[in-house]
Amino acid sequence: MNIALKKAALEEKTVIRNLLELYNHDFSECMDLDVDEQGQYGYPYLDEYWTDQDRFPFLIQADGKWAGFVLVRKITDEHSRTACYYSIAEFFIMRKFRRSGLGKTIAHQIFRMFPGNWEVFWLAANLPAQQFWRKTISEYTAGDYQEKEADGNVYQTFVSLPQEEDS
Repeated sequence: MNIALKKAALEEKTVIRNLLELYNHDFSECMDLDVDEQGQYGYPYLDEYWTDQDRFPFLIQADGKWAGFVLVRKITDEHSRTACYYSIAEFFIMRKFRRSGLGKTIAHQIFRMFPGNWEVFWLAANLPAQQFWRKTISEYTAGDYQEKEADGNVYQTFVSLPQEEDS
């Protein structure tokens, strides 16, 4: 399978908006999400990925077909204003591409693109995400990560190395 990860251009925002509907539909199994009057879930922060310098939208292709998206955020510690970390805001792989290695490949690529401190969280009730992120981050870091739980979320923290240092 030929995999491509590309920063989403403004003209591709509609693609991510449409894929977000599938993502939220999947999420509705473990969260109380409802569609609006037009039958859409929506995503209130989507526009900010093209206006906020600390948000990064990516599209994923497999063999030239849309396969998912990743939304990454750079978060600055409000108390120090110097410490920051990266976070996966949203990560979606279409069902037909799951369990193929595509998600792990993309996650590792994203981690290498943004060296530094990372925090990845998921809902404790989302068992597939729990299994995916534990395995993916453990393999990426060779087990060098911390895992914590708070308010029904589980999150892992770790440090990503620059591309030339990661093998």
